[in-house]
Amino acid sequence: MSDQADLDVEIQQEPEPAPAEPRDGVPDVITTVAALQAYADALASGSGPLAVDAERASGYRYSQRAYLIQLRREGAGSALIDPIAVPDLSSIAAATQGVEWILHAATQDLPCLAEVGLVPSALFDTELAGRLLGRERVNLGALVRSELGFVLEKGHGAADWSVRPLPANQLRYAVLDVEFLVELRNALHSALVEDGKWEWAEQEFTSLLDFRPRERGEEAWRKTSGIHGVRKARNLAVVRELWRERDRVATRSDIATGRILPDTAIVAAAIALPKNADELSALPPFSGRGQQRRRTTWWSAIERAYALPDSELPAITVPPTGPPPPRAWADRNPAAFARLEAAKSIVSEISDARGLPTENIVNPDLLRRLCWEPPSQITSSTLETALLDAGARAWQSGLLAEALNAAWTTEGADS
Repeated sequence: MSDQADLDVEIQQEPEPAPAEPRDGVPDVITTVAALQAYADALASGSGPLAVDAERASGYRYSQRAYLIQLRREGAGSALIDPIAVPDLSSIAAATQGVEWILHAATQDLPCLAEVGLVPSALFDTELAGRLLGRERVNLGALVRSELGFVLEKGHGAADWSVRPLPANQLRYAVLDVEFLVELRNALHSALVEDGKWEWAEQEFTSLLDFRPRERGEEAWRKTSGIHGVRKARNLAVVRELWRERDRVATRSDIATGRILPDTAIVAAAIALPKNADELSALPPFSGRGQQRRRTTWWSAIERAYALPDSELPAITVPPTGPPPPRAWADRNPAAFARLEAAKSIVSEISDARGLPTENIVNPDLLRRLCWEPPSQITSSTLETALLDAGARAWQSGLLAEALNAAWTTEGADS
């Protein structure tokens, strides 16, 4: 057997490391004001950054509230806080004022943490750091494995965190989510400095402090799965009214919309246009016990759609708020198409040279809008200003503006 074959066998037979265990065990869940204050005092006396995570129940509940909050800081250890039992977390906020937070995929947790009064004044996002470093996989388990050599157990991220009491295996999973965040932050920080990307990361992290989730808008119902099969205005009105009624029921009950009435049921009713409640109940998606209990609710929504005058029916198509799909650019706006092709090539070259995902170099929608409607006079300065005004960070505009200017002002690119 060759040396390479021996090496291959050794690699194949190398045992998988055992999943990590919480170093201090799994703490009791904090459910009293006294226990919360005691941990807040420990946090205030601690040192270094604060590891933060939160668990929601997105597939089970309508709200995006936090049902468990995990914290860890040197000198204070880890804590599991039940924000349902102790909703006033002002003592935690006061104890961590001015402390850097460490989160993984911060935009997922910042809104629900803000709901309970926890807002960072500085933060470090380990997922975003991994992206800036060009790591192939940036989920928490992969980064902890690649940067620190520890294995995190998978399997409970999509669990129902609203149940009480929470199962022991979920609590163990939860505490491990903050167990290694401080060490991971330090390892990624060193790598960012070494790669010359720390200043970029600082700009990204600072921008996250102003993050707000995008508002749904009045036309959110048009995102109903399968709506592409509904092609007439009256049928679309049925989708809209059922969607809105489902939303009201979900809000009142705090149950995820898909568990109340799936999108497939909404579309089925919109296509069938049942003549009465009995015909509605005969549709397979409405024949179950849960839908039978709400039959009157769903039928009333459909009747509202039937009663609408033609002038109040939804438009079959909604005019786009931005540029048309790029596939139409070559015919509709050849100059914009040329700019887009040049820009895509530039972004790809930067991605390869800097080890960055293309979407982290520039927001794709931002780039399309700039290509479609560039400044009236294209220069490095005007492009830099346009990028910054559209929400790009200084490091991104610095990478792009001069290269875009050079490409777009060559013969024919800006004609």
